Amino acid sequence: MTKVLYLIACAAGPAQHLDQGVQQAQAAGWDVCLILTPSAARWWEPRLADLTELSGHPVRSQYKLPWEKDALPKAAAMLVAPLTTTSACKWAAGITDTVAIGLPAEGVHLGVPVAAMPFWSTALGAQPAVDRAVETLREQGVRVVFGAGEPHPPKQGDAAAFPWGDGLAALT
Repeated sequence: MTKVLYLIACAAGPAQHLDQGVQQAQAAGWDVCLILTPSAARWWEPRLADLTELSGHPVRSQYKLPWEKDALPKAAAMLVAPLTTTSACKWAAGITDTVAIGLPAEGVHLGVPVAAMPFWSTALGAQPAVDRAVETLREQGVRVVFGAGEPHPPKQGDAAAFPWGDGLAALT
């Protein structure tokens, strides 16, 4: 039986290459469900159908309404990649105003393995709240994995070379 992975993407450069992350996860044996922050969903808006076809599941970017059934199967693991400084700080502070942060914030406390792969610049990462957020997430059991070159100098991140496999490896 294939395990279900929630691949949760925030609006950082690698989100433009989310299809690569899905393909790598599928090659590793995961049944991938995509959850996007509202901003990341805007980036993919003209091609959301492509992501739905690739994953075989609807792409979520909004909380469901109370009377709606869950559209996705239950997750065996979650990977938040790429993770932005904004989402890291909100998540660590318990601000779950998006489904993309609410699901892993709850999941880690329900025993679901959760990993996160930041993609941010050294300038944004220099904010004291960011280091505190990473430490808080780790204290909660989130496996925060910085890929090679992260954080990167401003405007120099290599979004196309984002190491999706590093995040997947953190879940096994």
